[in-house]
Amino acid sequence: MELHQLKDLLTEKLQATSLIHATISGPRLKSNDLRRIKLKPILLRDTYAIQLEFQHERIIKHENLSIEDFILRMDEYFDEFRQFLFRFETEELQFQLSKKMKVSLKTTVKERLQAELSHNRKKSHLLEDGIPVPFLIRLGVMTENGQVKRQKYDKFKQINRFLEFVEDSITALPTGRTIRILDFGCGKSYLTFALYHYLKVVKGFDLNITGLDLKKEVIEECTEIAGDLGYDDLTFRVGDVHDYDQETEVDLMVTLHACDVATDVALARAVDWNASVILSVPCCQKELNRQLECSPLDVMLQHGLIKEKFASLATDSIRAELLTLVGYETQLLEFIDLEHTPKNILIRAYKNQKRPSEEKIDRYLAFRNLLQAQPYLERELSDRLGQISSKLVQ
Repeated sequence: MELHQLKDLLTEKLQATSLIHATISGPRLKSNDLRRIKLKPILLRDTYAIQLEFQHERIIKHENLSIEDFILRMDEYFDEFRQFLFRFETEELQFQLSKKMKVSLKTTVKERLQAELSHNRKKSHLLEDGIPVPFLIRLGVMTENGQVKRQKYDKFKQINRFLEFVEDSITALPTGRTIRILDFGCGKSYLTFALYHYLKVVKGFDLNITGLDLKKEVIEECTEIAGDLGYDDLTFRVGDVHDYDQETEVDLMVTLHACDVATDVALARAVDWNASVILSVPCCQKELNRQLECSPLDVMLQHGLIKEKFASLATDSIRAELLTLVGYETQLLEFIDLEHTPKNILIRAYKNQKRPSEEKIDRYLAFRNLLQAQPYLERELSDRLGQISSKLVQ
């Protein structure tokens, strides 16, 4: 398909007001601070419009456009971005544009959805209460008729929140081949099964997922459940993040609630395996708490509770900055935790191979040195960091 034909197709569907949502991502220029644009239809004073959410590296902005104005702007977005995903009422269009503007298009027929145009609409979920989902029934989250059990509703919300992050990350995953996904510390694997169901069953991706955990009995149970569900491309193994060496390349790395430096080991492995996407929710973080020495912050650090919270936030900030230095676009986002603990930050990183500026390197070093920190993740990434700047060699 030629670009002008693609534009005509999009114009026809947009004018039919059948848009559900869309994502534009993959900026062509590394210097472009605008990372992605999200679209959704809305009603403004009873007039159909499209709301654009511009996700810059540090801030988010919004703009509302008429269909006609957005269509006029499409060429601009074709010039600036490579990856596009448009979900319409009965189909999904996912396409990439090469440097020479050649179109690679994948069209998927979807179950009919109806756009909700109200600003104050009820929160919708990717998995809906009342619609039976086999893995949720098998794991005891839903009844046979698809109703979420009252005592499992927090887990249901967590699963949906996680899948929102996955949905946002789809355009960062490779196309045209099998997607390799690894889940370190999968535990009872609610989210591992959710990953498989959403990406394989709902989205139709060709993928292979492995869940890894130390507990043999948990792995055996998860393996049995995967077999019962017919999830042929989902496997589980007993293993430790510290010595797991079965991979050479991974597309999506998931690590949830890996304790202390186990999170750092998993993040370093993800970088070594050139993961396109990293989703990580750290757990207890003790390393920096033991190292903290910063007299200007003694007013805070003299209180054990405050010191623990500060060390946790500083640790995740350091992790995010280190991932940025080695070529990832990294964000710290709020995540819903099953146990209702304060440790509900999710680290989301997309590989962009952007070389850091000297200013960013100096900013990281100033923060690290202020706290007299010796981050485990920095040591794990020492070879790669040393190739980026001699300043990062301890």
